[in-house]
Amino acid sequence: MIGWLRFAGVAALLAASLAGCMSSPAPGQGGPKSEDMSADQFGQTDFNRTVTLEVRDNLASLYVLLDKLYRRNPREWRKTGVADQAKAVALVKHSIEVRIPPSDLAGLRDVQILAVSLDPNYSGDRVAAFIYGLADTLIAAHNGKTRLYVTDALDGQRIYNAARNVEAAAWLLASRRNSQGEPLLLANEMSLNATNLSFEREFGAIIGRLDLIANLLGENTRRIGINYAQGLLLFNFLPVR
Repeated sequence: MIGWLRFAGVAALLAASLAGCMSSPAPGQGGPKSEDMSADQFGQTDFNRTVTLEVRDNLASLYVLLDKLYRRNPREWRKTGVADQAKAVALVKHSIEVRIPPSDLAGLRDVQILAVSLDPNYSGDRVAAFIYGLADTLIAAHNGKTRLYVTDALDGQRIYNAARNVEAAAWLLASRRNSQGEPLLLANEMSLNATNLSFEREFGAIIGRLDLIANLLGENTRRIGINYAQGLLLFNFLPVR
C-alpha cells in the first residue's frame, strides 16, 4: 500500500511538472480542455480517459443548450417558481448529477422522459424535462456512469443508439408544434431579422462525439481479434518474467 502511494505521488508530481512545461493558449485563443491530475486516473486506461472526457464535454454541451433554451423560452423556468433563470439552470444540473428527474416525471427514465418533454400535452417545465431526458439517455448508454475505469465495458451499439436518439430529439425540437401551430420550444431561428443556428451546432458536436466513441469501440473489438490472429501467425511467445 505504501509503495503504491509513493508511486502515485511520484506520478502526480511528474504530471504536474509536465503540465508546467506546456505552453498555454494566447489570450482569446481556444485550446484543449484537459483535467487536473487525480488519484482515480490511475484506474483508467487511455480509452477510459477518452470516454470520460467525451461524457464530460457532452454534458457541458447539454448545459449550454439548457441555458440557451431557457433564454429563448423563459416561460418554462418560471413554471418552477424559482427566483431567476440561473437558479433554474442550477436545479436542472443538480438533478442530472444525482440522476433524480423532475418530480412530475418520477418513475420515468432516459428516452421515456425525452418523449414526454416533446409531447404537446405536457404542461411541466419542458426545457428541464428535455435536457434531463437527453442527459439521462447519454449516461444510461455509458452504463449509468460519467467516469469510466478499467473494469468498465461499454456496448458500442448503445452509444450509437444514443447518438441517433440525440438526432431524433434535435429534429423533433425543430418540428413539433402545439395545437395552435406554434413550436413547443423556440430554438434555432432563421428569419429576415436574425439567424441563430447555435443549437444545431451544439447538437452536432454531441452526435459527433458519440459516433466517434461508438466507432472506436467497434474498432477496439475488431483489433483484439486481429492482434490475436497476428500473434498466431508470427508465432509470438508471451513474456513469462
